[in-house]
Parts: sequence; structure tokens; C-alpha cells
Amino acid sequence: MKLRKASTGESRRMGGRFSEAAQQLVEVGRSFHSRGWALGTSGNFSTVVSRNPFRLAITASGIDKGRLKARQVLLVNAQGDSGRGPLRPSDETKLHLAIARTREAGSVLHTHSIWSTMLSETMAAVGGLRLEGFEMLKGLSGVHTHQHQEWLPIIENSQDMAALSRSFEQVLGRYPGSHGVLLRAHGLYTWGRDLAEARRHVEILEFLLEVVGRMNSHASLEARPSRH
Repeated sequence: MKLRKASTGESRRMGGRFSEAAQQLVEVGRSFHSRGWALGTSGNFSTVVSRNPFRLAITASGIDKGRLKARQVLLVNAQGDSGRGPLRPSDETKLHLAIARTREAGSVLHTHSIWSTMLSETMAAVGGLRLEGFEMLKGLSGVHTHQHQEWLPIIENSQDMAALSRSFEQVLGRYPGSHGVLLRAHGLYTWGRDLAEARRHVEILEFLLEVVGRMNSHASLEARPSRH
């Protein structure tokens, strides 16, 4: 499906918003890469440029986020089509679109950190990860107490993006209060009303995932019988 031809004024406004969004996603990609959250070509990031018509700026597939450039951010429509060009949108564009629809999110960010990958596998049997009692939870939108219970559902990974996007929509509908989801043995997806909020949610959740992961590792070591 082709992108709808816009008027000259609309095209200029869209172009300006897209250019700004692309530069912001470049900065996010390089920052997350430096923190170990999007190494190699992992991770993908998007932000909504327009609601009517719907347009999403999203990183291209197979790009090193530590060297991400604005020209490697693409503009796609509601079907994930970017039109012709040498680059193609992230393979997980359908997942970004599903989250943008279901949560009315202005930005969706996906990281591949060590801790999100490990915990999404070790906690898969119980279907999710509960975060509770941490002061950092108050950095999540709408959360005002450390006693908040944040449930991060874990979704089984798949290379069938159409089926996986349906799984995302079902899980997001089942847990409307969740600020993120874990893709099993894969990583974290989170979102926000805009890119700034989505970025804050990544920082909060990645911090908490590392805390829980380190606490669990420490507890496992203490539980091992002494050989002395």
C-alpha cells in the first residue's frame, strides 16, 4: 500500500516532524547502545509523527544502533509500509504498530539488555515478572507509591510477526495497567505518551530488571551448600 500523497503544506509539516523524530531516535539509539541495552543490530525504536494520517518513524532493519544515522530512520504508514527504498523498516514494525494502537502510545522502544533477556527466560514459566516495593517504580507514568505492583507479562517469541502482534494485542488487553512487556529470551518493550516518557520507562524498567536479576543471583549463591 502506497503512502497517501499529501498537500504541499502537509508534506512540509510532516517532513519537519519526521526530521525531528529521526534525530531524536538517533540519540536514543546511541545512548541505549552505550548502556548495553541495544548492542549489535538489536533493538528498535519508533515515535508517532502523525495520527491522521497515521505515520510512524521507526528504525530500519539490521542497523547498528551505536552508529545510527537519521537517514536510517524510516517513515511508515498504518500497515507498516515505507514505500520504495534501499532500507526496510524493522522486522518488528507490526509489534510497534500493535502497541501504538492498543495503548495509544506516542513512542515505542525495544531493548535487548542482558537482564531483560535473562529474566524473560527464567520467569517464563510463571508468565511474567512482578516488581514491587522499589522507589524507582514511581518513575512510571501514573505510579505514586513504591508499594505499586507492576506486572511485566512475558510473551512467547515467534518469527511470525503477524501472529506475534496479535499476541501483543491480547496481552496488552489482558493487562491494561502494565507499562511494559517482556518477549521471552529476547528483551523488553515499553512505551509512553511521547518519546521522553517512553525513554524514562526504559530507564526505570531496565534499572529494576537489573536489580531483580542481581538480587536473584545473590540469593541463589547464598542458597548453595558450602563445600567447606
